[in-house]
Amino acid sequence: MALNKILVLFAHPLFEKSTVNKILVEHIPKNNNITFHDLYEQYPDFDIDVAKEQQLLLEHNIIVWHHPMYWYSCPPLLKQWIDIVLEFGWAYGKSGTMLKGKYIFQAITTGGVEENYCAAGLNRFSIPDLLQPFNQTAHMCNMEYLPPFVVHGTHRMAPSEAQKFGNSYKNLLLYLMSNNINITEIKQHYYLNKWFNGLNLSTHEH
Repeated sequence: MALNKILVLFAHPLFEKSTVNKILVEHIPKNNNITFHDLYEQYPDFDIDVAKEQQLLLEHNIIVWHHPMYWYSCPPLLKQWIDIVLEFGWAYGKSGTMLKGKYIFQAITTGGVEENYCAAGLNRFSIPDLLQPFNQTAHMCNMEYLPPFVVHGTHRMAPSEAQKFGNSYKNLLLYLMSNNINITEIKQHYYLNKWFNGLNLSTHEH
């Protein structure tokens, strides 16, 4: 099979203060089929080049929105990116089919522990519940929305634990790059990393 091409759209307004995200980004493979695109570095004035961003989307078939959880959503520059890059008539609408069939998921970091993200917890909703607007956005654009890769408890995470997540992120990206995506199998899982960590890779092509 042809290798999948992955675009990581990274959005973190305080990247220099995020130890865990630094480690995750450091683990993104240096590979011709994986593009790392730092939105805050590229557009510090929020003046997004729509044509350039749309061309990047066309050149890749797996898209990653990589960002911290900001008030149960994403940082403002990524929201603006969604608002103006995913244009009517291009990304959605009767003639907006340019992203049809592409895969998309979110790589999320949050200071809150997993136990807090449930009906009885502090945050009342699960991470997938809170991400439903992104899921619906992908659906409107005829994209396949996959479960998120989530790193909980970043405020108190030891560097050694962050390194484990970094390795998992790296290996996940390499696996997705090199393998066909089994939507039915993946969507049975809550988090993409939990699906991947449970794979017996000796029985899968990679």
